[in-house]
Amino acid sequence: MAEENKEAVEEQKGGKKKLFILLALLLVLLLAGGGAAYFFIFGKQEEKKEEQKPKLAEQEVGVMYKLDPPFIVNLADPEATVYARISITLELANQQVLQEVQKKEPVIRDAIIEIISSKTSEDLRKPEGREQLKMEILKRINTILTKGGVRNVYFTEFVIQVE
Repeated sequence: MAEENKEAVEEQKGGKKKLFILLALLLVLLLAGGGAAYFFIFGKQEEKKEEQKPKLAEQEVGVMYKLDPPFIVNLADPEATVYARISITLELANQQVLQEVQKKEPVIRDAIIEIISSKTSEDLRKPEGREQLKMEILKRINTILTKGGVRNVYFTEFVIQVE
């Protein structure tokens, strides 16, 4: 009778082991199936979103005009003498705008010098500050011009020096 109890206990232990292994396998299969289902469902939605995005037409590059010589300007730093040397190229809408820019270049250069000299070196060391400077220059030049406008401002040289 003791042997029968041992066998019954061993059968129960063996049955529990088999049940545990079976549950573990079932859990692994569920997780794998769930992951695959997630990938197929949400992966397809991402593809659809990409397809729905409108394709931006590449804009043709405008007329480029380099403002020479480079701008060498004292910055507005109160604690030190700081200079900026900046070369600027303007992207213009068309040839008519180019002619107007050439006529009004002294006015445009004066406006750019005024804008740059109002900045501190701390403002211009950050990418956001340089981007803001570009936008200010673009807006100011476009208020000076009457036949169209500047599409973009490019810095082809940008150096800050502290003395």
